Amino acid sequence: MAFFEWVSSKVFQHVHGNHLVYNTCWEDPRLDRVALELKPTDEVLVITSAGCNALDYILAGCRHVYAVDMNYRQNAVLDLKKAAIKCLDYEDFFQLWGKGYHPRFVELYQGTLRKELPELSQKFWDKKKHYFTRHRRTYYFNGTSGMFARGINFYVDRVAKVRPQVNRLFEAKTLEEQREIYKKEVSQRFWTRTIKFLLNRDTTLSMLGVPRAQRYQVESQYEGQIVKFMQDCLNSVLCDLPLQDNYFWRVYIQGCYTKECCPEYLKEENFQRLKDGLVDCVTTYTDSVEGFLRKHEVTISRFVLLDHMDWLASHLFPALVSEWDAIWKRSAPETRLIWRSGGMRTDFLERVNLEIEGRQEPLMEHLKLYPELAAELHEKDRVHTYGSFYIADLLK
Repeated sequence: MAFFEWVSSKVFQHVHGNHLVYNTCWEDPRLDRVALELKPTDEVLVITSAGCNALDYILAGCRHVYAVDMNYRQNAVLDLKKAAIKCLDYEDFFQLWGKGYHPRFVELYQGTLRKELPELSQKFWDKKKHYFTRHRRTYYFNGTSGMFARGINFYVDRVAKVRPQVNRLFEAKTLEEQREIYKKEVSQRFWTRTIKFLLNRDTTLSMLGVPRAQRYQVESQYEGQIVKFMQDCLNSVLCDLPLQDNYFWRVYIQGCYTKECCPEYLKEENFQRLKDGLVDCVTTYTDSVEGFLRKHEVTISRFVLLDHMDWLASHLFPALVSEWDAIWKRSAPETRLIWRSGGMRTDFLERVNLEIEGRQEPLMEHLKLYPELAAELHEKDRVHTYGSFYIADLLK
């Protein structure tokens, strides 16, 4: 078992250390807006991912967003979005990021966008211009998550052969119609032994950014283990939540957004607000959360930590403790944090102690959690691939 854990860890590190993983954010900012209660004075730290939600938070009315990611490729995505907002008109911008393809991308990149990018982002996009130049394989079918999406689409088209039924799911006018199509025409044909076998592989999960530690967390806390968890998540998305505004799943099934079903930053009125100056209030940093907080004299009042603590808790627990020390030292008097987890619980936080005025104090004594609100929002999550969602105030 130790050998397989080592191999899985190496695969995950290779994927995350050498590739763009997330080509779009896979966290629902509609929940985040309610949970964060953003004010014009708030300074927000978010793990960048693909930058969609960093732009969403600035549109929601905070003062500044610090987008931090250890993978410079993730920051390169947000940097290109920022450059495109500054330099392009709305139609070209939506063609690029909404459709995921632009017939003149190389010309736009070389002549206009490249000079707006920092050096590391230039380095990335100089090699990856083809992400936006292929009509059939759009940007959203690139990166490791995009490769997974391509595989799922191949399976839908060539193996399960349910493309017409899946298209009808996204065209359904009511939740009842959507549920009937899925249960009667899609579910049994999609959930074959083949797909269950593939989804049970650590390599497949690594492409989606799921480390083995997070898999163990799910399997120790969820009856039926990882494949049943994923099956139940998809059932919730397709049976309990309307797909009409679910741009998360639409983009991976269809390779593009529509103007009616897309992230907030892609809507014309919000694009103009960003272009008029808000985009300058979003800045990128290639670093860990702790590294950024140690190196910059900032006071953060809102933290969006995604699910990275799952991995730290399993592999680098001292780093998790050190990160919380940095959060404590850089946090404002009234700070709120949100995070997600692949598991049903984040019990590992009970083992974290803070050093406060020379004393060791349990972190949980300084967190005021809002479990009812978090559970209510989690049920409405359009992505629905996380096991749990958390909202907490840091009590200083």
